[in-house]
Amino acid sequence: MAQRGKRHPPRSWKLRKGDRVVVVAGGSKGASGKVERVDRRTGGVFVSGVNLAKKHTRPTQDKPGGIIDKLMPVHLSNLALLDPQRGGVTKVGYRIEDGRKIRYAKKSGAIL
Repeated sequence: MAQRGKRHPPRSWKLRKGDRVVVVAGGSKGASGKVERVDRRTGGVFVSGVNLAKKHTRPTQDKPGGIIDKLMPVHLSNLALLDPQRGGVTKVGYRIEDGRKIRYAKKSGAIL
């Protein structure tokens, strides 16, 4: 029987840290932000300003206690890359230029 909440990581990773993305499915649908971190083990992507949770913390010697906003991951399948030139959603393609593999936006051809 399959475990709940476990997702397999994708075979190809199209998104990287620093990319501008938009949420296309889930509770935060339509929200956009910058990729802060990618967890390749679980397939989770941490996007700034998206999917925040309230975390209650105790005071320590170096930090005061209180309620903080904690960034939670969004699964890679629920995100789409924003085209840097056109601003809409686009897919990521790969091509070889000068002996190097580069990523580009398929709609506009802009190098990412």
